[in-house]
Amino acid sequence: MQAQLIALDWGTSSLRAYKLGPAGAVLEQRSLACGIMHLPIEPRDIAGIYCTNGFELAFDTACGDWLDAQPGLPVIACGMVGSAQGWSEAAYRNTPVDVASLGQALHCVRSLRGVDVHIVPGVIEQVGLPNVMRGEETQVVGVLQGLGTQVLIGLPGSHSKWVEVIEGRITHFDTFMTGELFAVLSKHSILGRTQQPCDQFQAEAFDRGVQVALSKDGQRGVLSTLFSARTLGLTAELSPDQQPDYLSGLLIGHELAGLPDHARHKPIILVGAAPLCARYQRALALCGFAHVSLAQEATERGLWQLAVAAGLTQPVTEA
Repeated sequence: MQAQLIALDWGTSSLRAYKLGPAGAVLEQRSLACGIMHLPIEPRDIAGIYCTNGFELAFDTACGDWLDAQPGLPVIACGMVGSAQGWSEAAYRNTPVDVASLGQALHCVRSLRGVDVHIVPGVIEQVGLPNVMRGEETQVVGVLQGLGTQVLIGLPGSHSKWVEVIEGRITHFDTFMTGELFAVLSKHSILGRTQQPCDQFQAEAFDRGVQVALSKDGQRGVLSTLFSARTLGLTAELSPDQQPDYLSGLLIGHELAGLPDHARHKPIILVGAAPLCARYQRALALCGFAHVSLAQEATERGLWQLAVAAGLTQPVTEA
């Protein structure tokens, strides 16, 4: 099957490349540890030019052979590649923003191969404390097709996002540094000293953490309850292998407690790694959120739809 598009999900730590065919079908995909903070440094020849630019080197490694086989393939990219520290900065779009319009606001950078890389802009909210996203807006595009007029999209991760969408427009979003805080506390604080990693999910300990976050004790805030991840171990109420999942549940519970009350009445769609989304789905049920579903392949579908909107490739009906 002939490829129609190269789609790149280029973040801080990794670069995922997709070769997409008609209707956005994934023909081939690759994952490289070449995020914008881990670029290649070994110079080499690209298109007859001695190259030392890490972005060019990573781009060539990811899909140079695809472009050798089909030099005219269009390329679209999302994520931190468009940040101020990225290959070329793609300006933010302000909320509220129609996600369909992102396809008409792509930022181009010309590669050494003479191929234009079209970068999806991020989204910024400047009401109250500023908030930004890069990459998540593309996942939102990928899950919106065929949905109702109002939906809350959860994107768990190092910096979890909760995005409110009304009639195809991102109207508001929140960021919670849950995943990064878990990693820092587990590796660099006293809480990690008594933890013992366990391959098996400790569901009872996780549920207890969520419930503590929702309890009267939890109303005093995460700074008040965090120390319980140590004291419950000292009092033999949590074993060392239960403590990591208790801490995970505690932090996720506080995150969900921070969602607005009206979110309980909206359909929720989770996007992300399946094991992490399963944790959030479990925690949401404990918090009383009834309408929760999971989305698959949101990034690749979003990149395809934005490429269609930009005229880089054919829509499904013409493919």
